[in-house]
Amino acid sequence: MQSAKKKRLQKVENAGKTRKWVVFTRTALGMCLSAGVVAVPKVAHAQYAGHISSYVVDVNSGAVLSQVDPDLQRYPASLTKLMTLYMAFRALKAGEITPDTTVPVSIHASTQAPSKLGLVPGTRFVVQQAILGLVTKSANDAACALGELLGGGDEVRFANMMTQQARALGMSNTTFRNASGLPDPDQVTTARDLSMLAQHLVQDFPEYYHYFSTPMFAFHGRMIPNHNPMLKTYAGADGMKTGYTDLAGHNLITSAQRSNVRLVGVVLGARSNPQRNAMMANILDQGFASEGVAPMAPLHPRTVLARNVRRRGHASGGSSAVFEVAEAPTGPRRYQPVAHGARHHTVASANVRMATSRHVVATKKKSRHQKG
Repeated sequence: MQSAKKKRLQKVENAGKTRKWVVFTRTALGMCLSAGVVAVPKVAHAQYAGHISSYVVDVNSGAVLSQVDPDLQRYPASLTKLMTLYMAFRALKAGEITPDTTVPVSIHASTQAPSKLGLVPGTRFVVQQAILGLVTKSANDAACALGELLGGGDEVRFANMMTQQARALGMSNTTFRNASGLPDPDQVTTARDLSMLAQHLVQDFPEYYHYFSTPMFAFHGRMIPNHNPMLKTYAGADGMKTGYTDLAGHNLITSAQRSNVRLVGVVLGARSNPQRNAMMANILDQGFASEGVAPMAPLHPRTVLARNVRRRGHASGGSSAVFEVAEAPTGPRRYQPVAHGARHHTVASANVRMATSRHVVATKKKSRHQKG
């Protein structure tokens, strides 16, 4: 009886101590927060598809011509590959690798989700093929293999290198977690940050920029077409990249030059490819108009080999629609076969006047909007 009474008293005493500790902790935390001593980290959550962020900048002058929610946190999807390409171009320029450097294919790289080249583990291909696989088909297996090569065999290490490079370029709201852009909740960016990356690609590596306008390239006896619709429909467009995941929406970065004016446009989070493409054309048209450049008629879209392909590999007539999926599985791969005796170029260089190289002035960081 006495023992039971002591236990009850001890329980009450412990409960009292717990309440006092909770009150003390809350009070101390409140005082620290008010004094700015303790910073409680916020979990990063990028906005979902359906709410569009956009940005247009004059590459030569640095003038921002239009912007809509440019600092809203977004998922980059395959626009991530632009940083992978930046790292590859930097290594090429430094002489650390060459276009003919072999890239080993690991099991990890080969098992990446489509879109992909279908690389076989244990085989090798070369850096130039990896670059072309990224700019045309947005191949995730090629991006991962290239990232592993540049990261000393570790894609995670390479992603950390990508993030460090992003900070050096002024991309303060961007974090990378892989080389391809396949979904990761911590891999986030903004339209403003991506515009900085695109401008640096144009200005820092004029000798490699032509890769972005490659219409197609031959890989193991198959022709791999470029999925970027703006190259075929928008006058003056000569790069950059498309991207898509369910959460990111339909993303696009386009670089276009008319007269002596080069613009970079960014559209993130569109609901469909047609909406994304139309918005990009509209904001670029407005940008060129504000710079005093006369309007130009749209190009006639060409038939794209990656869509409406029959079982025997012949493109069905009458369609000029563009098919582009950056990350979502697309089922069995189909490529247009190389016709016997046909002449194809592995790399098609674009004859464009490049902007002079300069450093992009880091813009003032604005408040970050988040959606739960």
